[in-house]
Amino acid sequence: MKKYFRFEELGTNYRNEIIGGLTTFLAMAYILVVNPMTLSLETVEGLPEFMYMDKGSVFTATAIAAAIGSILMGAIARYPIALAPGMGLNAFFAYTVVLTYEIPWQIALTGVLFSGIIFIILSLSGIRETIINAIPAELKYAVGAGIGLFITFVGLQNSKIIVSNPDTVVSLGDLSDPNILLTIFGLVITVIMMVKGVKGGIFYGMLITAIVGMIFSLVALPDAIVGSVPDMGPTFGAAFDVFFDNPTALLTTQFLVIVLTFLFVDFFDTAGTLISVANQAGLMKNDKLPRAGKALLADSIATVAGAVSGTSTTTSYVESTAGVAAGARTGFAAIVTGVLFLLSLFFYPVLSVVTSYVTAPALIIVGVLMVSALGQIDWKRFEIAVPAFFVILAMPLTYSIATGIAIGFLFYPITMIVAGRIKEIHPIMYGLWVVFLCYFIFL
Repeated sequence: MKKYFRFEELGTNYRNEIIGGLTTFLAMAYILVVNPMTLSLETVEGLPEFMYMDKGSVFTATAIAAAIGSILMGAIARYPIALAPGMGLNAFFAYTVVLTYEIPWQIALTGVLFSGIIFIILSLSGIRETIINAIPAELKYAVGAGIGLFITFVGLQNSKIIVSNPDTVVSLGDLSDPNILLTIFGLVITVIMMVKGVKGGIFYGMLITAIVGMIFSLVALPDAIVGSVPDMGPTFGAAFDVFFDNPTALLTTQFLVIVLTFLFVDFFDTAGTLISVANQAGLMKNDKLPRAGKALLADSIATVAGAVSGTSTTTSYVESTAGVAAGARTGFAAIVTGVLFLLSLFFYPVLSVVTSYVTAPALIIVGVLMVSALGQIDWKRFEIAVPAFFVILAMPLTYSIATGIAIGFLFYPITMIVAGRIKEIHPIMYGLWVVFLCYFIFL
Protein backbone atom coordinates (compact mmCIF):
# COMPACT_ATOMS: atom_id res chain seq x y z
CA MET A 1 0.00 0.00 0.00
CA LYS A 2 2.74 2.47 0.96
CA LYS A 3 4.65 1.62 -2.20
CA TYR A 4 1.64 2.01 -4.48
CA PHE A 5 0.85 5.46 -3.11
CA ARG A 6 4.56 6.41 -2.87
CA PHE A 7 4.42 7.45 0.79
CA GLU A 8 8.19 7.59 1.20
CA GLU A 9 8.80 9.55 -2.00
CA LEU A 10 6.15 12.14 -1.12
CA GLY A 11 7.14 12.36 2.54
CA THR A 12 3.85 11.24 4.02
CA ASN A 13 2.40 8.48 6.21
CA TYR A 14 -0.92 6.90 7.17
CA ARG A 15 -1.53 9.46 9.91
CA ASN A 16 -1.13 12.43 7.56
CA GLU A 17 -3.28 10.82 4.89
CA ILE A 18 -6.08 9.87 7.26
CA ILE A 19 -6.13 13.33 8.86
CA GLY A 20 -6.01 14.91 5.41
CA GLY A 21 -8.86 12.75 4.12
CA LEU A 22 -10.95 13.47 7.22
CA THR A 23 -10.24 17.20 6.95
CA THR A 24 -11.35 17.23 3.31
CA PHE A 25 -14.52 15.36 4.25
CA LEU A 26 -15.36 17.80 7.03
CA ALA A 27 -14.69 20.76 4.74
CA MET A 28 -17.10 19.48 2.07
CA ALA A 29 -19.62 17.58 4.22
CA TYR A 30 -22.01 20.52 3.83
CA ILE A 31 -22.84 19.23 0.34
CA LEU A 32 -24.73 16.35 1.95
CA VAL A 33 -27.18 18.90 3.33
CA VAL A 34 -27.08 21.64 0.69
CA ASN A 35 -27.36 19.48 -2.44
CA PRO A 36 -30.59 17.66 -1.46
CA MET A 37 -32.11 20.96 -0.36
CA THR A 38 -31.17 22.62 -3.67
CA LEU A 39 -32.21 19.86 -6.08
CA SER A 40 -35.47 19.16 -4.27
CA LEU A 41 -36.46 22.85 -4.58
CA GLU A 42 -37.50 22.61 -0.94
CA THR A 43 -37.61 26.37 -0.44
CA VAL A 44 -39.80 27.00 -3.51
CA GLU A 45 -43.52 26.71 -2.82
CA GLY A 46 -46.50 26.24 -5.09
CA LEU A 47 -44.88 24.08 -7.79
CA PRO A 48 -46.54 21.02 -9.34
CA GLU A 49 -45.60 17.89 -7.41
CA PHE A 50 -43.71 16.35 -10.35
CA MET A 51 -41.12 19.17 -10.24
CA TYR A 52 -39.91 18.24 -6.76
CA MET A 53 -37.17 15.64 -6.35
CA ASP A 54 -37.27 13.39 -3.30
CA LYS A 55 -34.91 15.00 -0.78
CA GLY A 56 -33.96 11.78 1.00
CA SER A 57 -33.22 10.04 -2.27
CA VAL A 58 -31.01 12.91 -3.42
CA PHE A 59 -29.11 12.76 -0.11
CA THR A 60 -28.29 9.09 -0.67
CA ALA A 61 -27.37 9.73 -4.32
CA THR A 62 -25.11 12.61 -3.24
CA ALA A 63 -23.22 10.46 -0.74
CA ILE A 64 -22.84 7.57 -3.20
CA ALA A 65 -21.67 9.79 -6.07
CA ALA A 66 -19.13 11.47 -3.77
CA ALA A 67 -17.90 8.11 -2.48
CA ILE A 68 -17.51 6.58 -5.96
CA GLY A 69 -15.76 9.65 -7.35
CA SER A 70 -13.38 10.10 -4.42
CA ILE A 71 -12.42 6.43 -4.22
CA LEU A 72 -11.82 6.23 -7.98
CA MET A 73 -9.72 9.39 -7.90
CA GLY A 74 -7.63 8.00 -5.06
CA ALA A 75 -7.25 4.47 -6.40
CA ILE A 76 -6.75 5.22 -10.11
CA ALA A 77 -5.14 8.68 -10.27
CA ARG A 78 -3.62 8.57 -6.76
CA TYR A 79 -4.38 12.23 -6.11
CA PRO A 80 -5.63 13.61 -2.75
CA ILE A 81 -8.67 15.09 -4.47
CA ALA A 82 -12.22 14.35 -3.40
CA LEU A 83 -15.31 14.63 -5.57
CA ALA A 84 -18.99 15.38 -4.96
CA PRO A 85 -21.93 16.99 -6.78
CA GLY A 86 -20.75 20.51 -7.59
CA MET A 87 -22.09 23.71 -6.11
CA GLY A 88 -23.25 26.08 -8.84
CA LEU A 89 -24.01 23.22 -11.18
CA ASN A 90 -26.69 22.00 -8.78
CA ALA A 91 -28.19 25.51 -8.70
CA PHE A 92 -28.18 25.62 -12.53
CA PHE A 93 -29.85 22.19 -12.54
CA ALA A 94 -32.59 23.19 -10.09
CA TYR A 95 -33.28 26.88 -10.69
CA THR A 96 -32.51 27.24 -14.40
CA VAL A 97 -33.26 23.88 -16.00
CA VAL A 98 -36.16 22.72 -13.82
CA LEU A 99 -37.61 25.96 -12.44
CA THR A 100 -37.04 28.39 -15.35
CA TYR A 101 -37.03 26.08 -18.40
CA GLU A 102 -39.71 23.91 -16.75
CA ILE A 103 -37.89 20.80 -17.90
CA PRO A 104 -38.61 17.71 -15.76
CA TRP A 105 -35.77 16.84 -13.40
CA GLN A 106 -35.59 13.39 -14.98
CA ILE A 107 -34.57 14.96 -18.31
CA ALA A 108 -32.15 17.25 -16.49
CA LEU A 109 -30.49 14.11 -15.11
CA THR A 110 -30.30 12.81 -18.68
CA GLY A 111 -28.40 15.97 -19.59
CA VAL A 112 -25.94 15.27 -16.79
CA LEU A 113 -25.63 11.69 -18.02
CA PHE A 114 -24.87 12.81 -21.59
CA SER A 115 -22.23 15.29 -20.43
CA GLY A 116 -20.61 12.56 -18.33
CA ILE A 117 -20.48 10.14 -21.24
CA ILE A 118 -18.89 12.81 -23.45
CA PHE A 119 -16.36 13.42 -20.66
CA ILE A 120 -15.44 9.75 -20.60
CA ILE A 121 -14.86 9.74 -24.38
CA LEU A 122 -12.71 12.89 -24.18
CA SER A 123 -10.76 11.47 -21.24
CA LEU A 124 -10.06 8.11 -22.89
CA SER A 125 -8.98 9.85 -26.09
CA GLY A 126 -6.49 11.97 -24.16
CA ILE A 127 -8.00 15.23 -25.43
CA ARG A 128 -8.77 16.57 -21.95
CA GLU A 129 -5.25 15.84 -20.71
CA THR A 130 -3.73 17.47 -23.80
CA ILE A 131 -5.78 20.62 -23.22
CA ILE A 132 -4.75 20.90 -19.57
CA ASN A 133 -1.06 20.40 -20.39
CA ALA A 134 -1.29 23.06 -23.13
CA ILE A 135 -2.20 25.76 -20.59
CA PRO A 136 0.83 28.03 -19.90
CA ALA A 137 2.48 27.57 -16.49
CA GLU A 138 1.78 31.12 -15.33
CA LEU A 139 -1.91 30.83 -16.14
CA LYS A 140 -1.95 27.60 -14.12
CA TYR A 141 -0.49 29.54 -11.18
CA ALA A 142 -3.14 32.21 -11.70
CA VAL A 143 -5.86 29.56 -11.61
CA GLY A 144 -4.53 28.26 -8.30
CA ALA A 145 -4.35 31.75 -6.77
CA GLY A 146 -7.80 32.63 -8.09
CA ILE A 147 -9.32 29.53 -6.57
CA GLY A 148 -7.61 30.48 -3.31
CA LEU A 149 -9.37 33.84 -3.29
CA PHE A 150 -12.61 32.21 -4.36
CA ILE A 151 -12.58 29.60 -1.60
CA THR A 152 -11.69 32.27 0.98
CA PHE A 153 -14.65 34.32 -0.19
CA VAL A 154 -16.88 31.23 0.11
CA GLY A 155 -15.67 30.73 3.69
CA LEU A 156 -16.27 34.37 4.59
CA GLN A 157 -19.71 34.25 3.00
CA ASN A 158 -20.73 30.93 4.56
CA SER A 159 -19.84 32.27 8.00
CA LYS A 160 -21.61 35.60 7.27
CA ILE A 161 -18.46 37.56 8.06
CA ILE A 162 -19.09 39.02 4.59
CA VAL A 163 -22.72 39.63 3.63
CA SER A 164 -24.56 41.11 0.66
CA ASN A 165 -25.29 44.84 0.66
CA PRO A 166 -27.57 46.62 -1.83
CA ASP A 167 -25.40 49.74 -1.78
CA THR A 168 -21.88 48.31 -1.84
CA VAL A 169 -22.60 44.76 -3.14
CA VAL A 170 -20.87 43.23 -0.10
CA SER A 171 -20.03 44.48 3.39
CA LEU A 172 -18.89 43.30 6.81
CA GLY A 173 -21.42 41.22 8.71
CA ASP A 174 -22.60 41.62 12.30
CA LEU A 175 -19.49 40.76 14.30
CA SER A 176 -21.56 40.62 17.50
CA ASP A 177 -23.35 37.52 16.18
CA PRO A 178 -22.27 34.57 18.38
CA ASN A 179 -21.97 32.28 15.34
CA ILE A 180 -19.67 34.71 13.56
CA LEU A 181 -17.63 35.04 16.74
CA LEU A 182 -17.33 31.23 16.74
CA THR A 183 -15.88 31.37 13.22
CA ILE A 184 -13.46 34.13 14.23
CA PHE A 185 -12.41 32.07 17.26
CA GLY A 186 -11.80 29.07 14.98
CA LEU A 187 -9.83 31.24 12.56
CA VAL A 188 -7.57 32.58 15.33
CA ILE A 189 -6.98 29.09 16.78
CA THR A 190 -6.20 27.67 13.34
CA VAL A 191 -3.82 30.53 12.50
CA ILE A 192 -1.94 30.01 15.78
CA MET A 193 -1.52 26.30 15.11
CA MET A 194 -0.44 26.86 11.51
CA VAL A 195 2.13 29.47 12.55
CA LYS A 196 3.43 27.04 15.17
CA GLY A 197 3.76 24.39 12.45
CA VAL A 198 1.25 21.96 13.97
CA LYS A 199 0.60 19.20 11.42
CA GLY A 200 -3.11 18.83 10.85
CA GLY A 201 -3.66 22.31 12.33
CA ILE A 202 -6.66 22.94 10.09
CA PHE A 203 -8.36 19.72 11.18
CA TYR A 204 -7.66 20.35 14.86
CA GLY A 205 -8.89 23.90 14.44
CA MET A 206 -12.25 22.63 13.15
CA LEU A 207 -12.45 20.05 15.92
CA ILE A 208 -11.80 22.61 18.66
CA THR A 209 -14.24 25.05 17.05
CA ALA A 210 -16.98 22.40 16.96
CA ILE A 211 -16.41 21.49 20.63
CA VAL A 212 -16.48 25.14 21.72
CA GLY A 213 -19.63 25.63 19.65
CA MET A 214 -21.32 22.77 21.49
CA ILE A 215 -20.24 24.14 24.88
CA PHE A 216 -21.86 27.50 24.11
CA SER A 217 -24.91 25.89 22.42
CA LEU A 218 -23.96 27.33 19.04
CA VAL A 219 -23.53 23.87 17.52
CA ALA A 220 -26.40 21.50 18.18
CA LEU A 221 -25.71 18.11 19.68
CA PRO A 222 -26.89 15.32 17.33
CA ASP A 223 -30.25 13.78 18.22
CA ALA A 224 -28.91 10.33 17.42
CA ILE A 225 -25.72 8.65 16.34
CA VAL A 226 -27.07 6.29 13.69
CA GLY A 227 -30.03 6.83 11.39
CA SER A 228 -31.66 4.85 8.59
CA VAL A 229 -30.43 5.29 5.02
CA PRO A 230 -33.02 7.08 2.84
CA ASP A 231 -34.35 5.07 -0.12
CA MET A 232 -32.75 6.03 -3.44
CA GLY A 233 -35.57 4.45 -5.44
CA PRO A 234 -37.35 7.68 -6.49
CA THR A 235 -34.29 8.99 -8.38
CA PHE A 236 -32.22 5.92 -9.26
CA GLY A 237 -32.29 5.29 -13.02
CA ALA A 238 -34.65 8.22 -13.66
CA ALA A 239 -32.15 9.58 -16.20
CA PHE A 240 -33.21 6.77 -18.57
CA ASP A 241 -36.97 7.47 -18.36
CA VAL A 242 -36.96 9.92 -21.26
CA PHE A 243 -35.72 7.23 -23.69
CA PHE A 244 -38.97 5.34 -23.12
CA ASP A 245 -41.43 8.16 -22.38
CA ASN A 246 -40.48 11.08 -24.65
CA PRO A 247 -37.25 10.65 -26.68
CA THR A 248 -38.04 13.72 -28.83
CA ALA A 249 -37.32 15.89 -25.76
CA LEU A 250 -33.64 15.16 -26.37
CA LEU A 251 -33.73 16.84 -29.79
CA THR A 252 -34.43 20.38 -28.59
CA THR A 253 -32.09 23.39 -28.48
CA GLN A 254 -32.73 23.73 -24.75
CA PHE A 255 -31.48 20.21 -24.09
CA LEU A 256 -28.35 20.91 -26.14
CA VAL A 257 -27.71 24.06 -24.08
CA ILE A 258 -28.14 22.03 -20.87
CA VAL A 259 -25.61 19.40 -21.95
CA LEU A 260 -23.11 22.01 -23.18
CA THR A 261 -23.37 24.03 -19.97
CA PHE A 262 -22.79 20.99 -17.77
CA LEU A 263 -19.94 19.98 -20.08
CA PHE A 264 -18.23 23.38 -20.11
CA VAL A 265 -18.45 24.22 -16.41
CA ASP A 266 -17.43 20.76 -15.20
CA PHE A 267 -14.52 20.58 -17.66
CA PHE A 268 -12.88 23.81 -16.52
CA ASP A 269 -13.92 23.62 -12.87
CA THR A 270 -12.23 20.22 -12.75
CA ALA A 271 -9.18 21.39 -14.68
CA GLY A 272 -8.73 24.36 -12.37
CA THR A 273 -9.17 22.26 -9.24
CA LEU A 274 -6.75 19.56 -10.39
CA ILE A 275 -4.09 22.12 -11.22
CA SER A 276 -4.46 24.09 -7.99
CA VAL A 277 -4.53 21.07 -5.66
CA ALA A 278 -1.59 19.41 -7.46
CA ASN A 279 0.34 22.68 -7.27
CA GLN A 280 -0.27 23.02 -3.55
CA ALA A 281 0.70 19.39 -2.90
CA GLY A 282 3.87 19.73 -5.00
CA LEU A 283 2.74 17.08 -7.49
CA MET A 284 3.25 19.04 -10.73
CA LYS A 285 6.14 17.82 -12.92
CA ASN A 286 7.65 20.32 -15.39
CA ASP A 287 4.45 22.38 -15.18
CA LYS A 288 2.42 19.34 -16.25
CA LEU A 289 -0.01 17.20 -14.29
CA PRO A 290 1.10 13.53 -14.16
CA ARG A 291 -1.71 11.00 -14.58
CA ALA A 292 -4.07 13.80 -15.61
CA GLY A 293 -5.92 11.41 -17.91
CA LYS A 294 -6.68 9.02 -15.04
CA ALA A 295 -7.84 11.88 -12.82
CA LEU A 296 -10.16 13.17 -15.52
CA LEU A 297 -11.49 9.69 -16.19
CA ALA A 298 -12.32 9.26 -12.49
CA ASP A 299 -14.18 12.57 -12.59
CA SER A 300 -16.08 11.54 -15.73
CA ILE A 301 -17.16 8.17 -14.34
CA ALA A 302 -18.32 9.85 -11.13
CA THR A 303 -20.54 12.20 -13.13
CA VAL A 304 -22.19 9.26 -14.90
CA ALA A 305 -22.61 7.38 -11.60
CA GLY A 306 -24.14 10.48 -10.02
CA ALA A 307 -26.59 10.96 -12.90
CA VAL A 308 -27.72 7.34 -12.69
CA SER A 309 -28.07 7.59 -8.91
CA GLY A 310 -30.04 10.80 -9.08
CA THR A 311 -27.90 13.90 -8.57
CA SER A 312 -26.38 16.73 -10.58
CA THR A 313 -22.85 16.81 -12.03
CA THR A 314 -20.13 15.36 -9.80
CA THR A 315 -16.85 17.26 -9.91
CA SER A 316 -13.51 17.66 -8.15
CA TYR A 317 -13.74 19.82 -5.04
CA VAL A 318 -11.50 22.76 -4.22
CA GLU A 319 -12.06 21.91 -0.55
CA SER A 320 -9.54 19.12 -1.17
CA THR A 321 -6.92 21.81 -0.61
CA ALA A 322 -7.92 21.79 3.07
CA GLY A 323 -6.87 18.14 3.23
CA VAL A 324 -3.61 18.88 1.43
CA ALA A 325 -2.90 21.67 3.90
CA ALA A 326 -3.53 19.19 6.71
CA GLY A 327 -0.89 16.81 5.29
CA ALA A 328 -2.52 14.76 2.51
CA ARG A 329 -0.27 14.02 -0.46
CA THR A 330 -1.62 10.82 -2.04
CA GLY A 331 -4.77 9.14 -3.27
CA PHE A 332 -5.05 7.30 0.02
CA ALA A 333 -6.51 10.50 1.51
CA ALA A 334 -9.16 10.63 -1.23
CA ILE A 335 -10.09 7.02 -0.49
CA VAL A 336 -10.47 7.92 3.18
CA THR A 337 -12.80 10.77 2.19
CA GLY A 338 -14.80 8.42 -0.06
CA VAL A 339 -15.22 5.85 2.71
CA LEU A 340 -16.39 8.61 5.07
CA PHE A 341 -19.04 9.61 2.54
CA LEU A 342 -20.27 6.01 2.56
CA LEU A 343 -20.31 5.96 6.36
CA SER A 344 -22.20 9.25 6.36
CA LEU A 345 -25.18 7.34 4.97
CA PHE A 346 -25.53 5.68 8.35
CA PHE A 347 -24.39 8.55 10.56
CA TYR A 348 -26.30 11.43 9.03
CA PRO A 349 -27.51 12.81 12.40
CA VAL A 350 -23.91 13.43 13.44
CA LEU A 351 -23.36 15.66 10.40
CA SER A 352 -25.52 18.32 12.02
CA VAL A 353 -22.46 19.14 14.14
CA VAL A 354 -20.46 20.22 11.09
CA THR A 355 -21.88 23.66 10.26
CA SER A 356 -20.59 26.32 7.88
CA TYR A 357 -19.39 28.31 10.89
CA VAL A 358 -17.12 25.41 11.84
CA THR A 359 -15.69 24.77 8.37
CA ALA A 360 -15.30 28.43 7.33
CA PRO A 361 -11.91 28.93 9.08
CA ALA A 362 -10.48 26.00 7.10
CA LEU A 363 -11.57 27.50 3.79
CA ILE A 364 -10.17 30.93 4.70
CA ILE A 365 -6.78 29.53 5.74
CA VAL A 366 -6.59 27.39 2.62
CA GLY A 367 -7.03 30.55 0.57
CA VAL A 368 -4.01 32.06 2.34
CA LEU A 369 -1.95 29.01 1.39
CA MET A 370 -3.08 28.95 -2.22
CA VAL A 371 -2.40 32.58 -3.12
CA SER A 372 1.30 31.87 -2.64
CA ALA A 373 1.17 30.87 -6.32
CA LEU A 374 1.10 34.60 -7.12
CA GLY A 375 4.85 34.66 -6.55
CA GLN A 376 5.37 32.35 -9.52
CA ILE A 377 3.82 34.80 -12.00
CA ASP A 378 6.03 37.27 -13.89
CA TRP A 379 4.09 40.44 -13.12
CA LYS A 380 6.69 42.61 -14.90
CA ARG A 381 5.51 41.27 -18.25
CA PHE A 382 2.22 43.04 -18.92
CA GLU A 383 1.17 40.49 -21.53
CA ILE A 384 1.25 37.84 -18.80
CA ALA A 385 0.02 40.07 -15.96
CA VAL A 386 -3.24 41.03 -17.69
CA PRO A 387 -4.72 37.54 -18.36
CA ALA A 388 -3.37 36.24 -15.02
CA PHE A 389 -4.96 39.17 -13.17
CA PHE A 390 -8.34 38.65 -14.82
CA VAL A 391 -8.29 34.91 -14.01
CA ILE A 392 -7.59 35.68 -10.35
CA LEU A 393 -10.03 38.58 -10.01
CA ALA A 394 -12.96 37.13 -11.94
CA MET A 395 -13.26 33.90 -9.96
CA PRO A 396 -14.48 35.44 -6.69
CA LEU A 397 -16.30 38.33 -8.39
CA THR A 398 -18.32 36.08 -10.73
CA TYR A 399 -18.55 33.29 -8.15
CA SER A 400 -17.35 30.86 -10.80
CA ILE A 401 -14.01 29.13 -11.35
CA ALA A 402 -14.90 28.38 -14.96
CA THR A 403 -15.87 31.98 -15.78
CA GLY A 404 -12.63 33.27 -14.27
CA ILE A 405 -10.63 30.89 -16.44
CA ALA A 406 -12.66 31.88 -19.53
CA ILE A 407 -12.11 35.63 -19.10
CA GLY A 408 -8.37 35.31 -18.52
CA PHE A 409 -7.89 32.85 -21.35
CA LEU A 410 -9.68 35.19 -23.77
CA PHE A 411 -7.10 37.89 -23.05
CA TYR A 412 -4.03 35.63 -23.20
CA PRO A 413 -3.69 35.15 -27.01
CA ILE A 414 -4.44 38.83 -27.60
CA THR A 415 -1.76 40.17 -25.25
CA MET A 416 0.81 37.59 -26.36
CA ILE A 417 0.28 38.35 -30.07
CA VAL A 418 0.58 42.11 -29.53
CA ALA A 419 3.73 41.53 -27.46
CA GLY A 420 5.29 39.64 -30.37
CA ARG A 421 5.32 36.28 -28.54
CA ILE A 422 3.04 34.48 -30.97
CA LYS A 423 5.35 31.45 -31.24
CA GLU A 424 4.90 30.76 -27.52
CA ILE A 425 1.15 30.29 -27.87
CA HIS A 426 0.12 26.62 -28.05
CA PRO A 427 -2.37 26.02 -30.93
CA ILE A 428 -4.88 24.62 -28.42
CA MET A 429 -5.05 28.04 -26.74
CA TYR A 430 -6.50 29.47 -29.97
CA GLY A 431 -9.13 26.74 -29.95
CA LEU A 432 -9.97 27.54 -26.34
CA TRP A 433 -10.26 31.21 -27.25
CA VAL A 434 -12.99 30.37 -29.77
CA VAL A 435 -14.74 28.04 -27.32
CA PHE A 436 -14.77 30.67 -24.56
CA LEU A 437 -15.96 33.39 -26.93
CA CYS A 438 -18.84 31.18 -28.08
CA TYR A 439 -19.65 30.36 -24.47
CA PHE A 440 -20.15 34.02 -23.57
CA ILE A 441 -22.09 34.75 -26.76
CA PHE A 442 -24.43 31.76 -26.83
CA LEU A 443 -24.56 30.22 -23.33
